[in-house]
Formats: sequence, structure tokens, C-alpha cells
Amino acid sequence: MAKMRRGIFGPISGRLGPVVGGVWKGIAYLRGAPKKKIKSAPRSQLQIENEQKMKFMNEVLVPFHPFINIGFQNLAKAKTAISAAYSANYYTAITGVYPNLGVDYSRLVLALGNLPGLNSSQASLSAPDTLQLNWIANQGNKAVYNDQLMLVVYSPQLGISDGFVGAALRRDLECSFKFDPRLVGMQLEVYVSLTSFDRKKIANSIYLGRINPL
Repeated sequence: MAKMRRGIFGPISGRLGPVVGGVWKGIAYLRGAPKKKIKSAPRSQLQIENEQKMKFMNEVLVPFHPFINIGFQNLAKAKTAISAAYSANYYTAITGVYPNLGVDYSRLVLALGNLPGLNSSQASLSAPDTLQLNWIANQGNKAVYNDQLMLVVYSPQLGISDGFVGAALRRDLECSFKFDPRLVGMQLEVYVSLTSFDRKKIANSIYLGRINPL
């Protein structure tokens, strides 16, 4: 903004071509005239549907953010781990057409990597608030004994998740997890993955199925 201490004809007041003049606290000034707002064309139905699907996908991932930040950290190149997870799930995990959108939890991915996953893992409830997980030993030198488990349990009804990273190791072959009391009596979607001890490697997440309450 330019100030005019003396104008040829005194201070300019109002619009003059591409500028607007005025006086503020006794100081004459010139500033660019505001540009006219151009009305955008009405959004098409397809644009609305795409926007709603994108919003829906973002909301689906929110309860899983703590686990996604680990599960997709190696794919966060020039993007966040959350953005990488969004890209991995947008075209596969969402079902239906707006406004009737849903989630195929069997296709939801919470981690992607080349670390060997758990071998023949199975999950079941040993008590109303306790999940029992069993698996068998992996063969191969890429499956390190102290790889850490990442377990996720999620209630679609409540929209909340629980789980852990590192509370059990690959060599344990089993673990028991007492989850959030709010999840008792709810159907649970269960996922498991593994991360190396230094968190530099991650295994693809495995969907262990829907667990019904006891």
C-alpha cells in the first residue's frame, strides 16, 4: 500500500481505475481495487458423490490413526502415513454409492510392507473382555524372533479401536489381550501385523475376521 503525503490534486477518495484511494488516520493511501468474485459453476452430482466418498474414507481411518502411522510410515514419501493409507484403501475398502456408503472391513489395510507376517494366526475370545491370539512359527531368515506384534480390535458400532504395538513378539506364538471395557459385548473387527524391533520394517496387516461377543 503506497502513501501519498501530497497528491497533485490532493488525496484521492474512492475508486480510480485499478486502485482505490482513501485517508486513514490523516494519511492518504492507494491500494489495489478488490477483484470481482467469479461465481463457480454448480457442482455436478458426480463431484458431490466423489467429495462425500473422500470425506467418508477420511472418517473411516480416524480410529486407526495410531496404528496407521506405524503401518504406513515406510510409504510416507512426500506424503503422510495417513495419506498413504487413504490411497491404499480408497478404491478397495469402500462399498456402495453415496449416500449409501459402507466399509468392507476384510479389505481394509492398516499396514503395508515386506516383513513376513504371522503364520496361520487365529483370534477368538477367551473371556468377554479378552482376545486370545495364536500362531505358529515362521520359517525363513527374514522372520526375526523379536519382531513385535501390532494388534488392532475395532468396533464399527462404537467407532473406536484398541490394541497394542510391541506387547508380544513373534517368538511367543500366542498372546492374550484385555481390551477396552467399552468394547465388551460388541462385534469386533480384528487385524494383526508385525514390525521389526527398530520399526524400520513392517508386515502387511492381516484381517483375522469379525469376532462376535460371548
